[in-house]
Amino acid sequence: MTDTSDTDTSDTDTSDTDTSDTATSPTPHGRDRVLRRTAAIDRDKGREAVLRITRMTLQYPARVAVALIATVAAVLTQLSIPVLLGRAVDQTQAVADGTGGADMLWTTALILLAVSVARGLFTLIQNYTAESVGHALAYDLRRAIYDKIQRLPFSFHDRAHSGDLITVGMLDLEGVRMYFSTALVRTVLLVLLIGIGAWLLLSTDLLLGLLALSFVPFAAWRSSVTQLTLRRTWLLLQERLGVLSQVMEENLAGIRVVRAFAAADHELAKFDRASNDALKLSYSRIDTRVNSSAIMTLAFFAAMGLVLLVGGRQVAAGEISIGALTTFLTFMTLLQMPVRQLGLMVNAFARASTCGARLFALLDMPLEVDDAPDASDLKVTEGTLRLDNVGFTYTGEGQAVSNISFEARRGETIGIVGPPGSGKSTLMHLIPRYYDVDEGAITIDGQDIRDATLSSVRRAVAVVQQDAFLFTTTIENNLAYGDPYAADAQIREASASAQLHDYVDSLPEQYDTIVGERGVSLSGGQRQRLSIARTLMLKPAVLIFDDSTAAIDAGTEGRIRHALRDYAEDRVTLIVAHRLGSLKHADRILFLDKGRIVEQGTHDELLALNGRYSALHDLQTNPDTKIPEAAQ
Repeated sequence: MTDTSDTDTSDTDTSDTDTSDTATSPTPHGRDRVLRRTAAIDRDKGREAVLRITRMTLQYPARVAVALIATVAAVLTQLSIPVLLGRAVDQTQAVADGTGGADMLWTTALILLAVSVARGLFTLIQNYTAESVGHALAYDLRRAIYDKIQRLPFSFHDRAHSGDLITVGMLDLEGVRMYFSTALVRTVLLVLLIGIGAWLLLSTDLLLGLLALSFVPFAAWRSSVTQLTLRRTWLLLQERLGVLSQVMEENLAGIRVVRAFAAADHELAKFDRASNDALKLSYSRIDTRVNSSAIMTLAFFAAMGLVLLVGGRQVAAGEISIGALTTFLTFMTLLQMPVRQLGLMVNAFARASTCGARLFALLDMPLEVDDAPDASDLKVTEGTLRLDNVGFTYTGEGQAVSNISFEARRGETIGIVGPPGSGKSTLMHLIPRYYDVDEGAITIDGQDIRDATLSSVRRAVAVVQQDAFLFTTTIENNLAYGDPYAADAQIREASASAQLHDYVDSLPEQYDTIVGERGVSLSGGQRQRLSIARTLMLKPAVLIFDDSTAAIDAGTEGRIRHALRDYAEDRVTLIVAHRLGSLKHADRILFLDKGRIVEQGTHDELLALNGRYSALHDLQTNPDTKIPEAAQ
């Protein structure tokens, strides 16, 4: 019998590592999943994906050619082994009977050894080059995916789930990577191995050949059905594991709440239910795999028993030699593993079609916000920002802002205030082109920002976000994220302006202190101050504070505002705030409601107007003040 393990992978359920068809967590309530994790992919798209992956592998012609040539050579050398073994058996019998010499037996043994070594070498080359093609393709696709994600607009990320993107970039990519080695190369190997092997068997003895191949159709069918069944149940298992992961994630994130309400038993019961659901399905998958393996093994040994029975009688009758019977049995052993792997090949094609369809759907997604073909860098001279009848609507929602017009010159500070949902943050996100306006235009020094390159617009317009995200690295690296080569003096100056330097200087490792995951080692106000300092490092022409001082106490906010006076003289400053005390110093204040400017003027002018702004001011200064209905 011949070991075929080095020619192909063993008959295992590779779908156990295939997590490509489902997200790592359930769909969040109310969020539109842009890249849906479903088993059903349009067949035409699946076929197109397989053809596209095949064409992409041809980008590495030398490796593909070596892999295919090595595969053919490995098959031919492997198919010669049963013939050599049968010859060796006949020669051994001849030596025992005294009718033959030992020299021929030694020659056959040496040839068999050389062929086995050659088969091993060709198999090694085949496996190495086939894997290298897959990894080279994965490298190119991984860079393309990451580049695409960086360029997709905010509107995409508003709808997409991060778990989907990670799954595409890792698990779906893995399904595409394995396509060449587990589908294409395996197809060539199995077609040659089964086709040539069947021809050799049938041409030697038709009856014995048919008996030896009788297990092949059944084993191939059973293997394919089992693999596809395991794949379907794997998708369901992944959903249940996703629920289990969500239970664990929520528990860990809210561990303080769980402890505070003594809800450990309730959380453990939730975990047990989710865990038992996954365990039951795992047991079902084990049953499917074991039963299928047992049935295929029974079919193989039943066919081998028939070959022994009929072949033994033919040997006794002198119709064939013992060596010929050995050749048949060795061929059967040789074919057993490849036939059982037909299901893995079918699974590899199915996986490549579904994974590839989703992966290419992401790569082919049009960019809603991108550089125009003739875009040039934005040239800032006077630093004048102008919004002219700007309107914008989120996909599937009502109009967020409409008919917004104002102008801000260098050195001016514009305050933006309004009730929640009035369009304040939306307006601030339109200026750096996180979204493109649907109506009107936004210009800087008369240049429409849609006609400028995105990179130059983002350099000219900087936004201090409401949610201060920090990377898990040192405070210094977080501050210098936009300018990694900034001098230490510049970092400390920006930190001092944001009223953060004294705190950082008091730390044992000062600016080399590691910030924990998402900045958990800092308070909310400290994170916001670090975010402000990081933006000040860029020295943009337009600086936007999108409610970025909400977690900072009034005293610290006043010191920050005082420190930024000199900084604000060289640029346009826009401040979105809910506390009106943050806007008293603004040159002009815009009050937004339902996406429109309903009031504007200085702080004193708006108070004298006795409208919406005045009512909000009275409410913040005297919480017991009753707001007039007209101002609500």
